[in-house]
Amino acid sequence: MNVTQNDRRIRLADSNVPIILVVEDDRDNLLLLSHILIFLKYNFVTATNARDALDLATNYKIDLVLLDLVLPDFNGFELIERFKKQKSTKNMTIVAISALVKTKERDRAFAAGCDEYLEKPYSIDDLTKKIRHYLPQSFFSPSLFRWLKFTSNSGCNQGKLFCS
Repeated sequence: MNVTQNDRRIRLADSNVPIILVVEDDRDNLLLLSHILIFLKYNFVTATNARDALDLATNYKIDLVLLDLVLPDFNGFELIERFKKQKSTKNMTIVAISALVKTKERDRAFAAGCDEYLEKPYSIDDLTKKIRHYLPQSFFSPSLFRWLKFTSNSGCNQGKLFCS
């Protein structure tokens, strides 16, 4: 049975299946995070810039955001603030993942509305603990997974949904 992209988006937005939004502009970091989430059996969408992240967060019911703070269009601090101002995204849990290691950058992320902060390079165990703290159970069905294109293809799986 073929499901159109719009039908699939509506079904996922209305379901209780947790979805993680990964916002990362570096291809290698995005690939690493994607492989970790696949291994952990979580559903996720990816964006390589803040504008696409806002679009994805509007189209899907996002439960957790893994956010790089340095992005090409506008920074992660501003993106966090925009998420927190929108009714549909204000309750999302946001974990900043950044190479910005100064205390003032960390404080700025928390002031913007970030829930957790993970410094790059991070251990996979630390990342896993943070994810499982907010989403203790994965809801993945290997027999049903699909990659769905919903925005432009950047070569980094941007705008594609890995879902059950």
